[in-house]
Amino acid sequence: MTDQSQTPMSRVFKIGATRIVEDPSMSDLTNEQARDLLKTSYPEIANATLREREENGLRVVEFLPQPGRKG
Repeated sequence: MTDQSQTPMSRVFKIGATRIVEDPSMSDLTNEQARDLLKTSYPEIANATLREREENGLRVVEFLPQPGRKG
């Protein structure tokens, strides 16, 4: 049985080589809400695919860019 009172893991948002550690103002946001907040500074994540994984006790939310179309 798991203890529901334990604190959730901190998230790290990874955009290319940039890593952004969530602060208390972002802790209540969903991944999509965090994307909306971050896309003003990182427009390439607007249409990126989200991939979430656990790494060293952190939740890593990675934004994988989608290839654009030419023409």
